[in-house]
Formats: sequence, structure tokens, C-alpha cells
Amino acid sequence: MSEPKTYTLDVPGAVLSYDVREHAGNDEPVLLIIGSPMGASGFATLAGLISDRTVVTYDPRGVERSRREDDTAEMTPDQHADDLHRLIEALGTERALGAGPVDVFASSGGAVNGLALVAKHPEQVRTLVAHEPPASQEVPDHETVMAACEDIRATYLSSGLGPAMARFIALVMFEGPLPGDYVSQPAPDPARFGRPAADDGSRSDPLMANMVTCNGYHHDFGALRAGSTRVVIGVGTTSSQQLAGRAGAAVAERLGTPPVTFPGGHDGFSGGEYGFPGGEPEKFAATLLGVLKGH
Repeated sequence: MSEPKTYTLDVPGAVLSYDVREHAGNDEPVLLIIGSPMGASGFATLAGLISDRTVVTYDPRGVERSRREDDTAEMTPDQHADDLHRLIEALGTERALGAGPVDVFASSGGAVNGLALVAKHPEQVRTLVAHEPPASQEVPDHETVMAACEDIRATYLSSGLGPAMARFIALVMFEGPLPGDYVSQPAPDPARFGRPAADDGSRSDPLMANMVTCNGYHHDFGALRAGSTRVVIGVGTTSSQQLAGRAGAAVAERLGTPPVTFPGGHDGFSGGEYGFPGGEPEKFAATLLGVLKGH
């Protein structure tokens, strides 16, 4: 596999950056690896472990190298899905990587965006592996979850990133359904998660711009079931009772297919990017390749 080459793509209201690790002389579809709000740098280890095909990673609008015209507005899964639609088109035309459908590995918010993509453009994706999509409308405690997401967004707008991130981390780490009084419970101290309490005044954080729209997205399960894309839902071994794991299992149930268990937790593919300990990337990559090959 070659060293990654970086390109840009103009889309409505943004300029996307993406990386191509080209692997010549194979018949496997291109693998597009996506996250949200995680950008390409968060998938460096996983991308390096995929050696049987060309791998593409990208920065969603507003993330890392990608830019958008209004960096304070909320973003939606439909907007991200349209960006991905245009990116896949560009891979076949501008990058000459073939006109056939690609495979997609999608993590977290990227999995929500990937599901939105294949509901509208199933012809572009052969297999979508959606790992722990926070499709919070599908869990039984969805009203409480959405109230918590709206509280996080409101905290961000009023008090800044540190207090909002403390609430977010507490939410995504919570095991099991949320109690009805979750939002009224005392807020966690940002210092508990190594976050500053002070407000730096910025309001352009991409996670916060996707918080409510991603978790509140209503998926078109009729289109997902009827489409030509093979959709596989992944759930982490150690995160199945956390929100994204519970939501992933609920999405799999709506699709009528069992979820695939992946090694580690929500970041099981990570090799320590962003300074975190990391997951089990070698085992994770092996599981992903097995799924893509239909094993």
C-alpha cells in the first residue's frame, strides 16, 4: 500500500480533505473509513492494518483540515450523507479509483451518517459496517437521552466546551438505560475528566454541532431494508451496555439482522490516537476484514 496522498473536495458550504492509501492490482472495493466528529487522523492505525485494498479516510466538514463556511451552525446527518455521496463520486471520477460501489466502515456519528447515506444512495455502497451508531431514537429511554443531549448542547452554548464535555463523557460512559431524573442530577466536575471549567468563548466544536441532530436522527429503516447495500451493525465487546452500543443493537433489531461483536469498546479500532490508551486494533481489523469478505 502506498503512502497516503491528501486531496480536497469542494461541497456546498465546505471544503473536505481526504486521504487515499492506494493499493494497486487488487479486485477488492475501495474501503472508505468514516467517523464523526472523528477525522482521518483517528483512523491512522486501522487504515494501516488494511492491506488488501485501497483505503480512503476523510475529515468531515468542520473537523481538523476540512472547513465550512459557518463554523457555528449545527450540522445534520443528511448534510454529512450528501458530502459522502459527493466524495464517493469523486473517488470514481477525479481519483479514477473505479466506478463500482465502495465498502464503508463507519464509526459512531459516522455510522449514523453512513446509514443516512445508504438509505438514499444504496448503489454507492456494497457493504456498510456501522459500528455503534448513536441512533438514540431507537433505545427505550430515548426521551431521556435526547433531553441529556439537548442539555449538553445548551451547556456548551452557555458555559463552553469543558462543562459540556464533562456531561457528554458521563453520558456516553453510562451503563444501561438512563434513569428518568438523569438530567436533573448534579453535573459532573470537568476536572474529573481532565477538562477545564473556564469558557474560552469559542463555539465551533464539531461534536457539539452534531450533538442533537445526530442523536435525534430518524432513520429510514424501510429504505435500509429494501436497498441493495449489505448493512452490518457492529457492537463492542466492552461497550454493549453503553448508549452507542445499546443503540447499535436496537438498529440491528430494526433491520432484522444480528449485530456483529467487535473487539474492545467504542474505540476498539484505535491505536492510541489522540493520546488515549487505544483499543485492540489488530483484532478489530481482522474482524472487520472478515465481515467485509462475508465471513
